[in-house]
Amino acid sequence: MGRHHRRSAGGDYRSGDAVHLLHCQRHCLWFHFLDSDQAVVGTLARAEFRAGDPVDPVRDQAGLVQRMSVPFDPASYDRQLEEKTVRLRELLAPFDAPEPQVFDSPREHYRLRAEFRLWREDQKRYYAMFAPGDNRTPILLEGLPIASERINALMPVLRERWEASPTLNHKLFQVDFLTTLAGDAMITMCYHRPLDAEWQAAAEQLAAELNVSLIGRSKGQKLIIGQDYVTEKLDVAGRTFSYRQPEGAFTQPNGTVNGKMLNWAFDALGERQDDLLELYCGNGNFTLPLATRVRKVLATEISKTSVNAALSNLDDNGVDNVTLVRLSAEELTEALNEVRPFRRLHGVDLKSYDFGSVFVDPPRAGMDPDTCELTRRFERILYISCNPETLAANIAQLHDTHRVERCALFDQFPYTHHMESGVLLVRR
Repeated sequence: MGRHHRRSAGGDYRSGDAVHLLHCQRHCLWFHFLDSDQAVVGTLARAEFRAGDPVDPVRDQAGLVQRMSVPFDPASYDRQLEEKTVRLRELLAPFDAPEPQVFDSPREHYRLRAEFRLWREDQKRYYAMFAPGDNRTPILLEGLPIASERINALMPVLRERWEASPTLNHKLFQVDFLTTLAGDAMITMCYHRPLDAEWQAAAEQLAAELNVSLIGRSKGQKLIIGQDYVTEKLDVAGRTFSYRQPEGAFTQPNGTVNGKMLNWAFDALGERQDDLLELYCGNGNFTLPLATRVRKVLATEISKTSVNAALSNLDDNGVDNVTLVRLSAEELTEALNEVRPFRRLHGVDLKSYDFGSVFVDPPRAGMDPDTCELTRRFERILYISCNPETLAANIAQLHDTHRVERCALFDQFPYTHHMESGVLLVRR
């Protein structure tokens, strides 16, 4: 993921400097981050704020959330969710889809990850976010109601510690938080300077005080205090799965809704006696529970970080019927069509698989035409989408051979126009 920034001569952000927020792209970002809806909080300013209305550089938690694309207002949550439901229903209506199941979100403290640029004023640094079109006027934060309770508890304490420590403070420009429902927390502190033994000693003391893992980053440097991942635990159909979530890799931001998605997908796939092909498997989020429903799984993912996390997660959970290969969906399509061989498939006998189902969780652009055509071969297509418009376009391409048997809306991103959805397509 790229961090794009402009620095003052001293290397810090100052009032008046143009500051570009971290920009992520999913299946690239979180990180693959961004599809804008899957942005970290630093990018939420780009994805979820209305342009205009300059904001005074003050500690303005309320001001920040009121500039979300759908203002933060827990009292209006049910109405906002109904509007999303209507939108999904209308998009799927041409395909005679059944009424979608709707899975809501906690009204606040639902985001498990957040990234903040820091704004320097009066020789102090503050957590800051910016509205799109105005990257000179910061909104200074002391907390964020959409972020997890653990993040909100850590934010002021961490700020106190860096303000009290010249070693931790010097040329610090960004702070990232990653937490889990299971209670883990990791903080990444990003610097415009090399990190030395003095920094490491101060960071070790800080990590112990806060009971977190801590990562220090500067150009070409990564220092790890504790682990460079957090561990999440999610229950699916009565079984608890453990997930390593590495720093810098894509993870679902709303843990509660992610658990609901996993249970829906587990139920929708059903108990099968054949095999499953999974495209875009990430860190194995869906792979682990779905593997328990089939004979064996062939899973693909292009990100090295995600592949390594998925392999660790398979091993940690004792799931031994999955073969994971680092291929893009397009490359796997070529392999299955015998267009060309791939060294990364050495030892994998594609003809030994009896694929009855395919599971896809593509980026916002949806499946490319060739991959969409590939899925037509399967009796059942289980599709999780972060963009209902591209989902509808893919269903239109498949509608002559497959019907929508089940559909669902998962409110991963409250108070925004973004939504996660799922469909089960079954061959006619």
